[in-house]
Amino acid sequence: MGLAIGVCRIQLRLPENHSLKGKRQVLKSLVARLHNKFNVSAAEVDDHDSWQIASIAIAYTSNDERHANQVLSAVVSFIHSERPDAEIVDYETEIIR
Repeated sequence: MGLAIGVCRIQLRLPENHSLKGKRQVLKSLVARLHNKFNVSAAEVDDHDSWQIASIAIAYTSNDERHANQVLSAVVSFIHSERPDAEIVDYETEIIR
């Protein structure tokens, strides 16, 4: 056991979005829900000027690598099932010890 930091970068496609303002609203809501439900840190990290593409990073710290990985997997599943307006294009997860 020891400190484990889980980081997940997710690229989303927002096909129904038609403005940067709309994108910010979607991401603000999503980031708040992820923080409240999973106690993770999340932020937009790339694709700031694109209306329909968003890249967010999620970070979670734990004393167990498996637990950090489980939480990040649950976050990806949550986005997939609860946010049909945000299609997951790609994601990658890394656990840092």
